[in-house]
Amino acid sequence: MESINANSEEYDDPILYDKENEAYIEGLSYLLKWASKTEGPIIDLACETGRATIPLASKGYKLIGVDIHKGMLDEAKRKSSNLNLQIDWVEQDCTRLNLNVKSNLIFSVGNSFQHFLTNEAQDGLLSSVNKHLELGGVFIFGTRFPSTEELLQPITEEYWKTNVDKDTQNKVDVYTISAYDSLSQIQHYTTIRKFLNKEGKIIDEQRTNIRLRYVFPKEMERILFANGFEIVNIFKDWNETPITNDSYGMIYVCKKTRNII
Repeated sequence: MESINANSEEYDDPILYDKENEAYIEGLSYLLKWASKTEGPIIDLACETGRATIPLASKGYKLIGVDIHKGMLDEAKRKSSNLNLQIDWVEQDCTRLNLNVKSNLIFSVGNSFQHFLTNEAQDGLLSSVNKHLELGGVFIFGTRFPSTEELLQPITEEYWKTNVDKDTQNKVDVYTISAYDSLSQIQHYTTIRKFLNKEGKIIDEQRTNIRLRYVFPKEMERILFANGFEIVNIFKDWNETPITNDSYGMIYVCKKTRNII
């Protein structure tokens, strides 16, 4: 099975990652609703730099953050230490979890499910979750909806967004190139960051590559059932909006109904 670390260029710079994503903590209010009725430790899988882990821990919940990327975990540890938060940070492959603990609530945000590129990797993740959930426990995760617009993007450099570096106040223009492989259901993304000076001239350019697997709703039903889960709810976003054909995301709330071997 290919290691997720082989598909991790976007996470090689945790400081830049946080600069671009720190204002975006998806699903936090929804996760807090579940945390408030959960006893025992809560596990955040593919926790990155702790963008969701740390806010939940700051509310008094016991959190375990798991990620395979050492650099992301090191940044998460630094941030939680500065806040005097006691969080267990664990460097492990989420397809082969061995935490010696069971939880009533496991979650994964940031569309991390898409990093599990093969059927084997998806089953490895879900069987690991099953192993670490109490019977009746809940697994919540999000992934992108395989819409026509999402999959059939032009294979050319397209402008995506502009970020402002909070330290230098300089702009960073972000472009993407994408190509979808229908047979593997994998989107190949190249992200291009063009760093501008005060005069708006490009002074540096960085490119990173990543692959993301898309899963169709009926396919997901089968995968989850095979790994011992029942779908409690599926939304198009973290605001609990019902899913529709024009959705961009799928938020799954699943309950463990049986142990699997």
